[in-house]
Amino acid sequence: MWALYAFGSALFAGLTAVLAKCSIRKTDSTVATAIRTIVVLIFSWVMVFLAGSQSQLSALSGRTLLFLILSGLATGASWLCYFHALQIGDINKVVPVDKSSTVLTILLAVIFLHESLSLAKGAGVVLIAAGTYLMIEKKQSDGAAKKAAWLWYALGSAVFASLTAILGKVGISGVESNLGTAIRTGVVLVMSWMMVFDTGKGAKLREVPKSKLGFICLSGLATGGSWLCYYKALQDGPASVVAPIDKLSILVTILFSWRVFHEKLTKKSAAGLVAVVGGTLLMLL
Repeated sequence: MWALYAFGSALFAGLTAVLAKCSIRKTDSTVATAIRTIVVLIFSWVMVFLAGSQSQLSALSGRTLLFLILSGLATGASWLCYFHALQIGDINKVVPVDKSSTVLTILLAVIFLHESLSLAKGAGVVLIAAGTYLMIEKKQSDGAAKKAAWLWYALGSAVFASLTAILGKVGISGVESNLGTAIRTGVVLVMSWMMVFDTGKGAKLREVPKSKLGFICLSGLATGGSWLCYYKALQDGPASVVAPIDKLSILVTILFSWRVFHEKLTKKSAAGLVAVVGGTLLMLL
């Protein structure tokens, strides 16, 4: 069942990227992230009460809370980097870089969680890394500074996403997955709104177009669905396998980016996509 949850996470994560891209075209990415997190938090706690796991709150250990909070902080940092990268870069270039967190997640899982790394998984790591490199292309329409900026933000998103998986795996070992997700989301919410006001973007809340607010809320619901599936899969399955399956969301994202935003893949990028998907499938062996 954990594999099905992982595939569900991939589907919702792919939709999240496309809906987020729609919502931040004319909206500051930090503000949109903060609003989106409210939707995710409400969705998460509704699932907690539907699952009846709210009674476990008083029984959580300090260690579990610590790792859930650290995972939430890493998630918040990853989100802020990711959605800013989406705002200034092409979706079919930002997403592959973000998904390269798979490689780092696998290495960290082997080192800190003592998960095994077979020959097939090793080959998968190499393919994913090579495919990601092939899919990173510089934009031709913008200045050099902007070209570099989206890449650095996307790389930051990947690093923090890998930390999220490892810290989350440790944190949810002693708590029901829906409750763990809701607690982490609360941390992300606080962090997101602190960033809004710390950067002086509170006034931009009034500038959010009503037409984009719906996309922000929909992306929040998609994110909530992805998180609930992801951490349920992570709780029951190995992080070094769950993370690669989750990253198959790249197929959903690129399909929608082609249909909705008319972003096209070059032959080099297409070869990279094949390598990334092939490497991911090898991870399942």
